Amino acid sequence: MNKGPTARKDEIVSAAFEALMDTGLPMLSYDVIARRGALSRQLIRYHYPDPEDLMIDLCDHLAGLYRDALISEVMKLEGAARLRCFFDFYFDMIEGNLKPRDDQVYDALMSLSAGSPRIRTNLRSQYSLLGQVLSHELELEYPGIGTQGAQELAYLFICMMYGHWKMVASLGFSGGHGQVTRRAIDRLIESYLRSATGSGPKIWSHTTKG
Repeated sequence: MNKGPTARKDEIVSAAFEALMDTGLPMLSYDVIARRGALSRQLIRYHYPDPEDLMIDLCDHLAGLYRDALISEVMKLEGAARLRCFFDFYFDMIEGNLKPRDDQVYDALMSLSAGSPRIRTNLRSQYSLLGQVLSHELELEYPGIGTQGAQELAYLFICMMYGHWKMVASLGFSGGHGQVTRRAIDRLIESYLRSATGSGPKIWSHTTKG
């Protein structure tokens, strides 16, 4: 029995869904990198015979951009101002120190992480480290929320920050929504200060997927 066009399209869409779930998007090609950087393809292949190694170094490059930009601001401050700076930076609310414009790159790396345990581990480690630093700052500034509360808030912040930039940088919603999410974070902190936090799941634990 011959299948009609609609049935075939459904099969193709299903196959595309499964493929993306398994592997994410394809690796960036050497030819595209060579054209962009006015480099030879051979030179790139010499230094990065495995394209996954290049993506791992790209992950580290992104982490360095954030580390340098954030440290330059946070180190000037003390107490509550450090924490406010931390939040404001990630929502691009610090005049003269823009959050790195890299959201398309992070989108691609997140997709690649679906099929690459090394990239997944690298990105997970970055976000875990960010969360641990932030939870430390939260607990110092608000000792009443406790360790569990500080870790929960740090995790929620990272989820909100990442989701916010998918909506703004990736989908094109107004950058003014940064103030919406930023206010939501302050309200979350206030709610944690009003109520004690009990025990909960271990924050930053992960599955055995890689």
